[in-house]
Amino acid sequence: MNSATNNTTIYRLTEYSKGAGCGCKISPKVLKDILSESVSFPDGSLIVGNSDNDDAAVYDLQNGQALISTTDFFMPIVDDAYSFGKIAAANAISDVYAMGGTPLLSVAILGWPEKIPATEARKVLAGAREVCAQAKISMAGGHSIESAEPFFGLAVNGMVALECLKRNNTAREGDLIFITQPIGIGILATAQKRKVITEDDVTFLLSELSSLNSIGEAVGSIGEVSAMTDITGFGLAGHLLEMAEGSGLSAVLEYSKVPIYERAKHYLKQRVMPDATYRNWNSMSDKIEVAKSVDFMEAFGMLPDPQTNGGLMVAVSPSGKEKLISLFEQSGLQEFVHPIGYFTEKKEKTILVQ
Repeated sequence: MNSATNNTTIYRLTEYSKGAGCGCKISPKVLKDILSESVSFPDGSLIVGNSDNDDAAVYDLQNGQALISTTDFFMPIVDDAYSFGKIAAANAISDVYAMGGTPLLSVAILGWPEKIPATEARKVLAGAREVCAQAKISMAGGHSIESAEPFFGLAVNGMVALECLKRNNTAREGDLIFITQPIGIGILATAQKRKVITEDDVTFLLSELSSLNSIGEAVGSIGEVSAMTDITGFGLAGHLLEMAEGSGLSAVLEYSKVPIYERAKHYLKQRVMPDATYRNWNSMSDKIEVAKSVDFMEAFGMLPDPQTNGGLMVAVSPSGKEKLISLFEQSGLQEFVHPIGYFTEKKEKTILVQ
């Protein structure tokens, strides 16, 4: 499970774990069964708890501000320990940005097997500290256990003004749907795990996976934005489904407008696909209608593809479209200024892919 170069042992972390990144998530259908009887303790100050499928818990501090609290961890999605730490940290911090908030503090969650040296775990923590520094927060401690497979993540606290809080179940009919990153990262990660990826694509993958969704904080200040979430383990289709169902709506997704990594299309044609893609699709396919004009096999591979530290999905009213586009342009996101769909009244199917 490792190799030696110039007498230096290289540990490839993905070879020590069954799952990878947000593809480790329990399927939406199973998760729903697990949480069916789990409700938050009644508390008038709890704005968002586990009765919602949102990105974080939110607690009203009764001063116009709210505390955001979240945790996220997973098994290695890349081989390099330092990069794994960066990716897991960015992914966890994203949940605060997805609520329109500002991250304040993090603590680490580490599981490590004896068969991998502690020096590799130190690299994981070093990578996480680098990303925390980029987000201007401390990694102020944490907890570790010995485990059969390596895993890492963060618990993160943040703050948000109540008027800037964004949830994933408050979209409105007529809202336009924007995303801030292409999809297909799960396919690229699987190509690496199967050792069929090129070196150039590995470099690209590591860069994309460790970027911060810090634009979410600014998106929160746009009043016409009615809902927001990040696209992670359930894929674009799964998180759009959560937003639509939570809002009592359906969504039209214009497939030709969905940004997709061209590199991912290349590996999909070679039948490289995460196992979690099938699991995700089986959990949601009865709620999705795909038009005959859409390349079904490509859509099947891309829409439920589990994203790790994926981009944000934003629902905005037509009146706020130009504000959001202006923000995207100022933030270097010019390629994402076109909506990929819109919300409609509730229909027989929740998502209509056209």
